[in-house]
Amino acid sequence: MARNIVYRQLAASAKSRLQLARKLAERNIPEHVAEAVLDKFEEARLVNDADFADTWVRSRSQSRKLAKGALRRELAEKGVQQEAAEAALEQISDADEEAAARSLVERKLRSGVDLADRAERDKATRRLASMLARKGYQPSQAFRIVAEVLDARAAPDHDEPVNRYP
Repeated sequence: MARNIVYRQLAASAKSRLQLARKLAERNIPEHVAEAVLDKFEEARLVNDADFADTWVRSRSQSRKLAKGALRRELAEKGVQQEAAEAALEQISDADEEAAARSLVERKLRSGVDLADRAERDKATRRLASMLARKGYQPSQAFRIVAEVLDARAAPDHDEPVNRYP
């Protein structure tokens, strides 16, 4: 029975050993049975926290644009050891993380915001920096990236079609 539960869980999506152990505990599988089953799955390389962490980081950084800090917390919640988590996080460079943040800000910046109006710019800055913070970006990095994107958007030559023939 425990083996079938693990198979069904893994068929749905990759899971860490801790996630599988929790699922078995929910189904009232005795701990010694759960440990034995999970050990067999690890021996067969069907459960591997390092592989799970690599896949999780790649997926979540691309789809949700999460920063390393948020990904590190998610992996810890899933029971991935710190060494495996750090190794998985190495696949995201600082430049990749910054590009993802910049892309998010550019996508979320509402058109029609009057960046010349100080109150509007401050409101946009707070909203966008908060969004980045929720995704795990450091406050100093978030505010810097938001300011750079807003400055670029406010520049007079930014994507404005120039009518050369009035």
